[in-house]
This record gives sequence, structure tokens and C-alpha cells, in this order.
Amino acid sequence: MPLTLVSPAFADGERLPEKYTRDGENLSPPLKWTGVPEGTKSVVLIIEDPDAPSGTFHHWGLFNIPADWDTLAESVETGPDKARLRVSGNDFGNTHYDGPEPPRGHGPHRYFFRLAALDVPSIELPSEAGIAALWKEAGKHKLEEATLLGTYER
Repeated sequence: MPLTLVSPAFADGERLPEKYTRDGENLSPPLKWTGVPEGTKSVVLIIEDPDAPSGTFHHWGLFNIPADWDTLAESVETGPDKARLRVSGNDFGNTHYDGPEPPRGHGPHRYFFRLAALDVPSIELPSEAGIAALWKEAGKHKLEEATLLGTYER
């Protein structure tokens, strides 16, 4: 069974509900995955927007997610698991989830939620390294990847 990523808040390819954007409550959406491959020791998740005017824009990076987890609750960074999460700096300059906020009138943007199962229990990077560096490092240890697409337009 392949690694699969879904959200109970939106279907693959659908518009993200406003509460998960910077126009709304800026909460991270709930996520669930299945099909974690044998040998997985941790999981990493990033969200990126390849349609940003300046090039790919990174919104969120979570890493060192325990291999036995299969969900992230809505607004996981404010919940009881907050202390167990490592968050990478995003392109807004924050070390927390920041949802979509594309330029007004720029058309629909695509937000790729990318989940990777890794063969290492942790990635040793400072949060300030950023999401692009995190994803590059994760690529060296990736067993499998799943993608979920959300869209948003202002």
C-alpha cells in the first residue's frame, strides 16, 4: 500500500477552507496518512506554494515527527503535542504554521502538502535553516513521499 496523505478538512485538489489561511484563523489543517513503509523511523511534512510571484514559497515545515504517528490534529502547534514537534522557519520568517496569503488578483495558487517517510529518527538542523534546507536534507533519507494538493485564491 503506497503512502497516502489526506485531510478531513478538504479533498485533494480542492480549495482550502478560509480558517486555514492567513485571511482566516491561520490554523494548520488536520492531516492523516496511511501506508507508512517498513523501516520508517520518522516523518517530515512541508507545505509549499510554487505559484508565488517570487518563486516557490514555503509555509510550514514539521520534522522529527515520530514514525508511529499517523495524524496531525487541527492547529497541532497549539495542542498537547506542541513540545514534541520541531518546526522549521518558513518564508514569512516565522517558526510556526502560516497558511495561504497569495497576492490579491493573482489567481489561484496551489499548496502542496508533502509528507515523507524517512529512514532516520531525526534530522539535525536548526529551525533557522529553513524549509528548503529541511526538504533537501530529508531527501537524503526519504523512503517514500505522499502529496496532498489544496488551492486558494484571494
